[in-house]
Amino acid sequence: MLPNKTILIALTGFVLGSVFISGSRKVFHLTSTDRFCASCHVHPQTHSSWKLSTHFDNPSGIIVHCVDCHLPPEGQGYLKEKAITGIRDLYGKLFKDSSEFNWEQKSLPEYAINHTYEISCKKCHQNLFPLQLSKDGDEAHLYYSEHEDELHCINCHLQVGHYSKDAIHAKNVSFGSVVTENEIIFTHPARIEKFENFTEYIPGSNVKFDMVAIPGGTFQMGSSPDQKAGQPNEKPVRAVKLSPFFIAKTEVTWDEYLSFYNATDSEGRTTDRSKKQNIDPDAITGATPPWGAPDQGWGTGTRPAITMTYHAAKTYCKWLSKITGKKYRLPTEAEWEYACRGETTGSYFFEGEPKDFKKKGIFGKIFSKNSDEIYQYINFIGSKIGKTIKSGKVKANPLGLQNMLGNVTEFCLDWYAPNAYEQYNKDTLINPSGPEKGTEHVIRGGSFKSRAENVRNASRDYTKTDKWLMTDPQMPKSIWWYSDCNHVGFRVVCEPENKTEQNK
Repeated sequence: MLPNKTILIALTGFVLGSVFISGSRKVFHLTSTDRFCASCHVHPQTHSSWKLSTHFDNPSGIIVHCVDCHLPPEGQGYLKEKAITGIRDLYGKLFKDSSEFNWEQKSLPEYAINHTYEISCKKCHQNLFPLQLSKDGDEAHLYYSEHEDELHCINCHLQVGHYSKDAIHAKNVSFGSVVTENEIIFTHPARIEKFENFTEYIPGSNVKFDMVAIPGGTFQMGSSPDQKAGQPNEKPVRAVKLSPFFIAKTEVTWDEYLSFYNATDSEGRTTDRSKKQNIDPDAITGATPPWGAPDQGWGTGTRPAITMTYHAAKTYCKWLSKITGKKYRLPTEAEWEYACRGETTGSYFFEGEPKDFKKKGIFGKIFSKNSDEIYQYINFIGSKIGKTIKSGKVKANPLGLQNMLGNVTEFCLDWYAPNAYEQYNKDTLINPSGPEKGTEHVIRGGSFKSRAENVRNASRDYTKTDKWLMTDPQMPKSIWWYSDCNHVGFRVVCEPENKTEQNK
């Protein structure tokens, strides 16, 4: 009887095992279908944008499914990542409200990279240099092959899986060429008689912007020891004395920047440029056409101009100076902080410290009593907007300036050095302009991507030119447009004439 019992047990185990394996395979297959994925990933247009993409609608008729991109290939960590992804998605389905998610923000490359696998891209796209590849594509893929540790396929090909009408993976020769009709065109710039606020008019356009008069004075630049969020590059605190200056009420808007872009006859945007004779040798050459959509599809108008380089910002100031007869430039770091503080001495120009504006508690539901204060003044990561907002949509600081903190980080004139404040050898600095040389420039104020501790009056950062041009396929890379930076802009300063200062 023993052999018969053993055989029975073995057969039973085999049957149960077969049922389990068969059922597991069915569950495994079911949970890997596009339909199952879509049952949890209910964010707007996910399924429809996939069906419009080249991963669904292509000449070969091949369909690339959700798991083909959002999980690694089988045998290369597939089961592990499937389990992790499943647990995360189940948690989100049960405990989070999908209507509160900012899906547009989560579709940006810095987020999308965390949910796609480059090894999966390479499984299908094994030949990076097919015969039909364009010259630009060939150079871009060569650059990628030399910087694989720093780049991901979707840095350039973000929309291949989910189509976006705003995505342009080509030279955008039509960008900014729209002309507003039936509007008053200004023929003369503003005339300044006294040191007071004024509105500047850009001749030849219908664009104007406000400038705020900032009286000279002395202030303490940097983070004091009692400000816990202060960083080493913001110390030691230095006494600074500044002469009077004008500074723009808001960041330079797209309306303002495109006035320059269209007026300076950029290479490649006109068909008759080569036929022009006797070109003014003093004429300012503007930006060449951008690669892609500099406005990120968010719109132009009164939104702050973004993605232009430091060189482009300085050239804009040079052009603005020429057509208005004034001296416009970028602010020095000291002028920027002085204007931002507005005679305040804290971490912000309103009450509070970074710790007051951070979510607390396990589920982030408990907030400090001051949590609403910051949203009135700053568009930062806590605002969950995920992009720039139109200039002037927040409360002003004590000097009447808006968006000094957040929205876009702003270029300053100074070269960046982490120990810049230590290099000064005077007790009181008079109109300091930073180190004499460097490789990158100071940027200030933080942006819509920044956390509360990085949108303080004293917080400092710097341009990252190489990193911000990684996916520019052009060789040499553009000196006008950043391909990988959508959070930097600038505002202008105007130097008053002597007679203006005397009449203040």
